[in-house]
Amino acid sequence: MSLHQPHDWPSVMGELVLKHRELRLLVPRFTERSSIGMPPKKAAPGGRKAPAKRKLAEEFTPGEVLTDSAKKQWKLGSSIGQGGFGRLYLADVSSSKAVGPDAPYVVKVEPSDNGPLFSELKFYMRAAKPDLINKWTSSHKLKYLGVPRYWGSGLHQKNGNGCRFMVMDRFGKDLQKIFEDTGKRFPHKTVLQLGLRLIDILEYIHEHEYVHADIKASNLLLHHKNPDQVYLVDYGLAYRYSPQGVHKEYKEDPRKCHDGTIEFTSVDAHKGVSPSRRGDLEILGYCMIQWLCGQLPWEDDLANPQYVADSKIRFGDEVPSLMEKCFPGKMKPDEIAQYLVAVKELSYSAMPAYQRLRDILSQGLKSLGSQDDGKLEFSLALNGDSSSKGRKRKLTKPAAAAEEEHKEETVKKRPARGRASVAAKTSTERSSPKGIGRGRGRPKK
Repeated sequence: MSLHQPHDWPSVMGELVLKHRELRLLVPRFTERSSIGMPPKKAAPGGRKAPAKRKLAEEFTPGEVLTDSAKKQWKLGSSIGQGGFGRLYLADVSSSKAVGPDAPYVVKVEPSDNGPLFSELKFYMRAAKPDLINKWTSSHKLKYLGVPRYWGSGLHQKNGNGCRFMVMDRFGKDLQKIFEDTGKRFPHKTVLQLGLRLIDILEYIHEHEYVHADIKASNLLLHHKNPDQVYLVDYGLAYRYSPQGVHKEYKEDPRKCHDGTIEFTSVDAHKGVSPSRRGDLEILGYCMIQWLCGQLPWEDDLANPQYVADSKIRFGDEVPSLMEKCFPGKMKPDEIAQYLVAVKELSYSAMPAYQRLRDILSQGLKSLGSQDDGKLEFSLALNGDSSSKGRKRKLTKPAAAAEEEHKEETVKKRPARGRASVAAKTSTERSSPKGIGRGRGRPKK
């Protein structure tokens, strides 16, 4: 299947990210309408064939009102794009006022017989209702949680054709665009803070029996009004790994080998195993390495999925070699190595020790002489980059020490293998960099 990079739409439009098979739900600021075209699709290495082309959703005009399943009415604003077979509109709660360019919501519309939105809705309705997110955020003493909130959905008839719609939060620029604009490097401090935010997100969706299976920069969007908040989006391929608390069995399926975004997908996915919590965390590890050094070692031959898989397996067994390959002659990010080792220790069905992983990354911030202040600075000039320029780090207690301190406690707390906690689901599989077709498969649910 083909996966495409976000386009550089006019600045007045903001960053609208389009994805194959579906239109991303998150849109930034804009002041006028812009035409949007989709690049041609390519065959993806290791992925499945693209589905037959289906009809596009009916087009709506500004001011039309949709009524969701809870009888709440939503007024549509301007159409801000289309992709796959969906359309995206600005929206707000229905009133006498027109929906303006600062609308806080977007509505995604697809023909009712198309699958992607229906699949995505299952995750949002089970795990992304505002009260669930708010309760979890409060109980974990977080300032925010980067999971998009579900506001409503329903069916609508237009010109005799049925369509399905979903109302979501509106977001801004995606991290892939920022990554490319900043020379494919993020500051070390920012990478660790992104890792901390994503561990929170993954812990939440895993507790609600899902894994994402496609974590990557193009699926991470900033809040359209607060650029220090990052959200993980696109749950069209989210997988329910632990229905009713019973973890899926480990089973290799040759028909599903290499599913996911080839450069980031987990070793399990390369073997055709359904997504799991450890897979999501492994993918996050690859993302953090790429954000720090610019390119993963296996990105030199993404058209060869077996080469990519073999490289991940080899480097997974030799993490110091991976660090040397990615950061030759430079200060190595010890906390990333510690993180990768901790994730590799997990069995397929084991519940991750999320706090242990957070402690490892937090200790990395301390080693930089910094702390998690919640500010996301993406410019190396503004924030420095100890990993890419070999600057000396202000050493406090090494990251390994934090891991050791937490090890005994987390081992005691870790549940028996083979069963997930009451809310646990984790894995991610999706798309990525420029110019290369990305495999992206749908595991059975």
